Amino acid sequence: MLIHIIADYGQGDLAFAEVVQRIRLYLPDAEPILTPVPAFSTLAAGFCVAQLGLNEAPAGTIIYHNVAPRQDDEQARTENAGERLAFARLPNGVRVMGVNAGHAFSFVRDAAAELRWAAVAAEGSQFRSRDLFPQAAAAIALGQPEALDDVLEPTDIPDIPENCIAYIDGYGNLKTTIKQSDRKAEVGSAISVRIGDTEQTAIASDGSFAVEPGQIAFAPGSSGWTDSAGQETQWMELFLRGHSAWEAFGRPAVGSQIQIRERILAGNSGPA
Repeated sequence: MLIHIIADYGQGDLAFAEVVQRIRLYLPDAEPILTPVPAFSTLAAGFCVAQLGLNEAPAGTIIYHNVAPRQDDEQARTENAGERLAFARLPNGVRVMGVNAGHAFSFVRDAAAELRWAAVAAEGSQFRSRDLFPQAAAAIALGQPEALDDVLEPTDIPDIPENCIAYIDGYGNLKTTIKQSDRKAEVGSAISVRIGDTEQTAIASDGSFAVEPGQIAFAPGSSGWTDSAGQETQWMELFLRGHSAWEAFGRPAVGSQIQIRERILAGNSGPA
């Protein structure tokens, strides 16, 4: 049974090992794959959940995610209470279990065939994703009806934020929440891209390598999926061929807003 574990514990952190150990206790046949995301970044977690969950996957695939900034209540907490564990069944049969925090379920909300709350306490441990949630997730995976609670209303899940960085890959490419279908700049045109205090010139491209080395491209990326109705979603990406777009834009955080406008250049169309 393939289980993707998406969390903000940190690359190689002991917490990943502890969670895997606990999951294997309840699901001995589990084959875990670990995907770290930045601390408290529910947006990056939600993006990864959808990329893994809405594309082709082996039968029985489970996604277990935990990014719980405990920002649902600004008051002091007792018993380490936090956001509740939720469940989504996707059209391809992939089952998603994780804390309904921020944008963790935003990318799969509208595609989900079923949305439910998990029947497990939201408090009782500082490390809930090790001490409380694995047993509940295993019960759901094994089809135990008492493991699920009330329907999770789509209105309890926020929309995908527009025009921002959703994920930063290991090459420094910036995956965005801008859909290819919403791209306005013509292919080959120069555009101005501002993220935070940094503005760069990019080329609107229709392919990852349709720019010269050293140029920033704004192009359809490798992330996206096709829904059950056959409608394709592909996300735009900013990349700097041969280098890191993340570095070029001053190492912006996931969630940073992206401003794009067309630009007419008199000479070099490389980084501004």
